[in-house]
Amino acid sequence: MVGKVRLGYHDQYVVDGGKRRIILAALVTPADVRQIPPMLDPVWRVRFRRKLHPRQAIGDTTYGTVENIVARQDAGIHAYVPLPDMNHRRPFYGQDAIIYDAARDVYCCPAGYALSRERVKHTEGVIVYRVDRVTCNACPLKAECTESTRGRIVHRSLYAEYLDRVRGYHATEAYKKAIRKRQVWVEPLFAEAKVGHGLRRFRLRVLDNVNIEGLQVATGQNLKRFLAATGWGRRNAPCGSLLALPKEPRQLSAIYG
Repeated sequence: MVGKVRLGYHDQYVVDGGKRRIILAALVTPADVRQIPPMLDPVWRVRFRRKLHPRQAIGDTTYGTVENIVARQDAGIHAYVPLPDMNHRRPFYGQDAIIYDAARDVYCCPAGYALSRERVKHTEGVIVYRVDRVTCNACPLKAECTESTRGRIVHRSLYAEYLDRVRGYHATEAYKKAIRKRQVWVEPLFAEAKVGHGLRRFRLRVLDNVNIEGLQVATGQNLKRFLAATGWGRRNAPCGSLLALPKEPRQLSAIYG
């Protein structure tokens, strides 16, 4: 039985890296829209309107696309995002088992054969490397490598240097700290919006109206933090205390951590 078709949206926030967790931008997009422009547009908007120049931008695997990474790295922003793991999606040797030799511009398979450059697919942004099919079909490891009779192929991104740079971040303590921070500082904002502000279901229709509602919710979340920071946090909202009042009120920060 075919399931019901439902109208859905993605609500996306740009949040600063400070302890106040101020929402700097909010954007609602249809559920079928990819995450590339939605990630980039609010970041540029924040840089222009708030005059902020973040050193790093943190996101989940959904935002680990080549377009997002290249744009942020070119802007001098470290892209702290996990990359999709493509090595365990098929029952064959993953690309991490096929080593790239930059000096010869070839890949070397586990059996020691070379995959040479075959062509460039500019529309897909990749370079195709393929091993000779006669050699591949006679290889004793073929059953573990590929089922193709034309020889094993490997796709290398035209922006592989950018991706390698991001992979290099993964081993650093700064990256690990940033990912932990996102889990405990940013993810709860969406839970708060759904549970406390009714964002689980939009009341309005049409994308412009939905964005207005999303901005109102984000404004309400920021307002609670503003009241707490300026000494109003002890006053009870209908559902209880807004936030615990800090010992010394501090100025709100809009700087990426």
